[in-house]
Amino acid sequence: MPQVDVTSRRAAEAPPRLPAMKTFGERQVARATRSNTDIARDFIDLSFQMESGRKLDILTRFEGPISLRVVGSGPISLASDLGRLLSRLRREAGLNITITTDESANINIVPISKKEMQRVVPNAACFVVPNVRDWNDFNKARRGPRVDWTRLARREQVAIFVPTDSAPQELRDCLHEEIAQALGPLNDLYRLPDSVFNDDNIHTVLTDFDMLILKTYYAPELRTGMTRAQVEAALPRILSRLNPAGDNQLVDMPQPTSRAWIDEMHQALGSARATNSRRSAAERAIAISQSRGWLDARQGFSLYALGRLTIASNPDTALRAFQAADRVYAARPETRIHRAYVGVQLAAFQLLQGNADSVLAIVNQHINTAFEHENAALLSSLLMFRAEALELQGRVSEAQLVRVDSLAWARYGYGSVQAIEARQREISQLNPAKRRTAGL
Repeated sequence: MPQVDVTSRRAAEAPPRLPAMKTFGERQVARATRSNTDIARDFIDLSFQMESGRKLDILTRFEGPISLRVVGSGPISLASDLGRLLSRLRREAGLNITITTDESANINIVPISKKEMQRVVPNAACFVVPNVRDWNDFNKARRGPRVDWTRLARREQVAIFVPTDSAPQELRDCLHEEIAQALGPLNDLYRLPDSVFNDDNIHTVLTDFDMLILKTYYAPELRTGMTRAQVEAALPRILSRLNPAGDNQLVDMPQPTSRAWIDEMHQALGSARATNSRRSAAERAIAISQSRGWLDARQGFSLYALGRLTIASNPDTALRAFQAADRVYAARPETRIHRAYVGVQLAAFQLLQGNADSVLAIVNQHINTAFEHENAALLSSLLMFRAEALELQGRVSEAQLVRVDSLAWARYGYGSVQAIEARQREISQLNPAKRRTAGL
């Protein structure tokens, strides 16, 4: 039986007590700031290898206008978020992509329950496969060569399976990542600090770098069937035309990510193993990154993973890991959003100690970053911490206004009432004043 690769993103009601859901508006467009030499290397590594490490012999893409349809019905947020994404793809990546209702559509968005999806592809929040148009078609073909990306000679039709029962943000994130991979690169690279083409899932919407990669993918100088060597030869001229500023940027050339580090991180992030085993894997990943001198997002992510895995069992170790991750991320402007994730953890430690001023300082440092990166879940969490800190300072009316704002963003970021209330309760219980009141 041939090995089948799928590219995936690893895995609402409106009650009266919650405010109206907030969503994001038009995104400010900025240009990628890395050197074209680095971008060319990233393009090749993204385009000629699968996430599993299997090689791709040729470049494949859709040739001509690209059509997309939604199969059946999905959550209310799907249409608006899909419309915004397609508008960006046309405007920023220059793609000729339109909505259709025809079964011959190139890209088929198939909403399906998460339970049904993970019955077939465990731990996947969403995924994309070639040469099928719906769930029944995929189930008939999933054990055969038709859905094997490495055997694909030309992209004509793909299906993207997205969850119908997830938070609006998770569904939007799936649309961004899976449509990008349906159109272009199939690989993820941990070394990329500014891309959704990264298994760390830090970036939730397509970045300026990602749009440049897709625009390059559909440059007229490239075509389906080109070999790695042919694409490498064409890239310098293409990137000079599309990103002239990149010709004058300093070349970074980070070391390739070793398979050993990737394997340790996959074990650390996997939910099937015991926590002790996952923690040991994170520690080994940190050791690998330090031995190779990776003072970048990879070492930061290793430390962040260790912190998350030791919060319950060893808070002191977790705090040191988060502080070290913060230092790594603080050294690079492109990892501001990574640092904001760490900031949530550091705010939790400060709130637990009753240090309201420190909590507010952390929140104020990262809240604009969360907004700029359109991460409502992160934004709502930061606002919840702000509300608790304001209450500690006796600023109760201000805290209430901030809390209402946090819930409006949480409706998009977390979705269900149960998930929102669980997150709010988790943060509230860190407040020492409330812990004393509850007798904790």
